[in-house]
Amino acid sequence: MVPARAIILAAGSGSRLRPHTADRPKCLLEIDGRTLIEWQIESLAQCGVSDVVAVVGYQADLVRRVIGNRVRYIESARYRETNSLYSLWEARDELERGAIVINSDVLAAPLLFERLCAAAAPDAVLVDRDQVCEVEEMRVTIKGDLVVDFGKDLPPEASHGENVGMIKFGAEAAPRLRVCLERLIADGHEGAWSPLAFRELAREWPLHVVATEGLPWIEIDYPEDLERARHDIAPAILAREVAARF
Repeated sequence: MVPARAIILAAGSGSRLRPHTADRPKCLLEIDGRTLIEWQIESLAQCGVSDVVAVVGYQADLVRRVIGNRVRYIESARYRETNSLYSLWEARDELERGAIVINSDVLAAPLLFERLCAAAAPDAVLVDRDQVCEVEEMRVTIKGDLVVDFGKDLPPEASHGENVGMIKFGAEAAPRLRVCLERLIADGHEGAWSPLAFRELAREWPLHVVATEGLPWIEIDYPEDLERARHDIAPAILAREVAARF
C-alpha cells in the first residue's frame, strides 16, 4: 500500500559530520552529483509518492534554494534545542491519511523505497536484520514479523536488527502516532529521537517488518560514513540500477 505522502526529517545541524556540514545541512551533502535529499525525492517519485514534506531548520534557506518547489516545507524554529521527535511533531498535521517518515541522512537503494511503499501491510518498518548493531545504532526487537520495540538502549539479546530510518504509516496508524507524539512532547521529550514515538506506537499497534535483504543502504552520521557512502554504497546502488536495465 503506497502512502499518501512522505515526511523527510531534515532540521538538524549534523554537528558530528563537521566540517562537511559547516555550510550546509546533511540533506544537502552531495553523493555522485546529487544531494542526499534529491536521492530520496527521486526514489519516492519512482514509487508514486510525489507529495513530499521536508522539516527543515539548520540552513533552511539554502535547502529552499537548492530543492525549490520539489517539496513542501515546514521550518522548525527550535531545531538547535530539539531533535527528530520534535520535528515529526511539527509535521503532525501531514500524517493525515498516512505517510512514510524518512531520516534525511539515509542513502538507500531505490528498490528499498519500493519494497517499503509497496508492502501489503499499511504500517511497516524497513529493517536490516543482518546488521551488527553498535552503540550508536537504532536497534529493533522483532517478534514474528512485527517490530515490537525501538531503542539505542536495547540489550543485545533483544536486538534483532537495525532500524534503517524509513517507516510507513497508514491511515489508521497515523492518528495513533500523532497521539503518541503529542503525549511525548507534553511530557517534555523535545530532545528525543523520533523512534521514541514509534516505540510507544508499537506497544498498541502492529508494525510489520520489511527486510533490506542485503540491498545497499547507509545512515550518514560521521565523516567516515560519508566516505563509505561515496565510495561503496552509491556505486553499489548505481551498479544494481544498471544491471536492472539489462
